[in-house]
Amino acid sequence: MVTFLSGGTGTPKLLDGAAAAFSPEETTVVANTGDDVELGGLFVSPDVDTLLFQGGGVLDRETWWGIDGDTHRTNAALSDIAAAAGLPDGPQYLSDEKQTAGRDIANWRRFSGTAEFMTIGDRDRAVHITRTSLLDQGLTLSEATQRLAGAFGLTIDLLPMSDDPIASLIHTDEGLMHFQEYWVAHRGEPTVETVEFRGSSDAEPAPGVIDALEDTVVIGPSNPVTSIGPMLTLPGVADALSQSTVVAVSPFLGDDAFSGPAGDLMEAVNAEPSTEGLATAYPFADAFVVDGSDDAEFDRPTIQTDIRIDSPDDAARVARAVKSAIDIVD
Repeated sequence: MVTFLSGGTGTPKLLDGAAAAFSPEETTVVANTGDDVELGGLFVSPDVDTLLFQGGGVLDRETWWGIDGDTHRTNAALSDIAAAAGLPDGPQYLSDEKQTAGRDIANWRRFSGTAEFMTIGDRDRAVHITRTSLLDQGLTLSEATQRLAGAFGLTIDLLPMSDDPIASLIHTDEGLMHFQEYWVAHRGEPTVETVEFRGSSDAEPAPGVIDALEDTVVIGPSNPVTSIGPMLTLPGVADALSQSTVVAVSPFLGDDAFSGPAGDLMEAVNAEPSTEGLATAYPFADAFVVDGSDDAEFDRPTIQTDIRIDSPDDAARVARAVKSAIDIVD
């Protein structure tokens, strides 16, 4: 049995070839929910949805989010209506009193749907409507995720990290922003001062998460701060990882992140913004998988391979390297 910790696009890309080394029927994936938002009243779980769409064979692999070939008529119409009515575009974070009104799981991450700053496809939106309706009917996020996983025919077990609200908030020189506002609307341009995972200290891991962490754990090449970091702040998770075999795949080629704002965010939390910074981000890791050209040094076993993932064959190569690292330390 193996458990992957997943967020953003890094771990999903690795999962594209994970079957070369790990049986899907014996694979659990725990997904980050710190990036979730409530947008126009709909609860959107981007990192969960990437895994749903990937497992269902409909993921847009050009963007690594959304559904391949989806239309965007509702999104476009929202922009048209806003423009015609003289309404502002861009992210509109609801007022402080609204942030804790309504369904608890959306606390601290509520945005107006006016002009919809995140591009959501029409079929994609149907998933959000279904999830939100299930939540309003009394299901937990875990239960709603299981229903959706069944609908998409997933062969892996998919767990959200928590059924409680945890918001990844970025403190910047331009003010406090939710991660989606910082990354999608502002393209990661504001200077990051610090990162906050609001709600994590009072949250609990979702049912099954701690049990899953008793298996061998793989941390894919996701952003260590906002894709994996929210999970590590949940009570009991770091302790569980310290008792398990953990292999982490670098999201860096030396000092350069493959994608996203990993470098800036690592620096903001006082970690070296490079492969070597993984020792700080993941002190419980038993081994690392890094690129063959990377000269990073660790006091733990390290497997080198070409870690760039542009195809399922690339993902399979990295998955086999992960398995080799597991065999060394398990």
